[in-house]
Amino acid sequence: MSMSANVDHHRHHRVEPHRDAGKPLWVSAAAGLCASLVGLGLARFAYTPLIPALIAAKWFTPAEAVYLGAANLAGYLAGALIARDLGARIGSVWALRGMMVLAAISCFACAVPISFVWFFGFRFLAGISGGVIMVLAATAILPHTAPSKRGLIGGVIFAGVGLGIAASGTLVPLLLQQGVKQAWYGLGALSAVLTLISWKAWPAEAPAATCAAEPPVAMHGVRSPLVLALCVEYGLNALALVPHMVFLVDFVARGLGQGIAAGSYYWVLYGIGAVVGPLLTGHLADRAGFAAALRAAFLIEAVAVALPAVTTSPAALIVSSLIVGGFTPGIVPLVIGRIHELIPHSAASQRSAWAQATTTFALFQAAGAYGLSYLFAQSGGNYALLFVIGAAGVAAALAIELVSVLVLGRKPS
Repeated sequence: MSMSANVDHHRHHRVEPHRDAGKPLWVSAAAGLCASLVGLGLARFAYTPLIPALIAAKWFTPAEAVYLGAANLAGYLAGALIARDLGARIGSVWALRGMMVLAAISCFACAVPISFVWFFGFRFLAGISGGVIMVLAATAILPHTAPSKRGLIGGVIFAGVGLGIAASGTLVPLLLQQGVKQAWYGLGALSAVLTLISWKAWPAEAPAATCAAEPPVAMHGVRSPLVLALCVEYGLNALALVPHMVFLVDFVARGLGQGIAAGSYYWVLYGIGAVVGPLLTGHLADRAGFAAALRAAFLIEAVAVALPAVTTSPAALIVSSLIVGGFTPGIVPLVIGRIHELIPHSAASQRSAWAQATTTFALFQAAGAYGLSYLFAQSGGNYALLFVIGAAGVAAALAIELVSVLVLGRKPS
């Protein structure tokens, strides 16, 4: 195929689905929001405020409950690894729908604690759904979006993570009044409803035959030093988020002895931050550029992650919960946008780089969750150590970003 034919093919591949979509962009963005809400907000983050209740109900020991949380992160890594192949085989939209269904089924299955292995398996499957959704949701929608609005639309898509966190923090305590099983049933029912609502809201995509005919990805962009450095930074950021994502509620409830209700209160604050965070970071990036916004995010996040290790005053915990919650999904549109800055002219390379970044994030997150869970058990429940390690991770990400730009320049080689 000639170079001009390649260009014509790419133009057809990128524009045709937009013409066929026939629906407002906000409808597709709402579908992305529902997907991130179900696959990440509910299927993953709703587990955090359930940990103390699972322990209190003697479903699992404290160590088992924490390892089950890490099982979800291992599944997330598996989902990130298979996402592009799955999307190529059955289409991104059908893959996204299927993963939302899987997430709902996983919630229902966790209402029946048959055994540790059963629960572990469905927490793992819930993680797979989140990993696939993270890779495919944005790339199914952003090609239909004007460059000047990609930050904001990306923020809307991943605000679903925050909505899920906030919903789990408010709904889970209410559902737990009826029992642990009822809490899982409620999460499953909400996931099923959101799956149905969003079913026909996704944008149309190119037929599988057209996607299969797409030329191979230009790997020089995906493998450029700046893109690889960005992937490592995103991975270190994942490590930094683990202490809050996995341990925050348990830290307040059991570590500080304030109870499940108080832990859920801080989880709601975390969720409020996660709703607003991607909208603010996306808007900032549209104005200041994705690179500048990313560096500012790393700096602020490092301070916020470290706060609980320095002081456990209510004011400090509120600030830490809001800010780290904000950057949990808020970092995502920044990294996607930065990839578009570094690889500006190839949609295929952008998709490949984003899958590579998500896989790195998942790898660091899973390793961090298991590693910190082990360290937590070995240290006799030292929560402060976890927050210090998290802060060091994101500080390292900022250092790599600054050094890589100074040494390698602003454009990929």
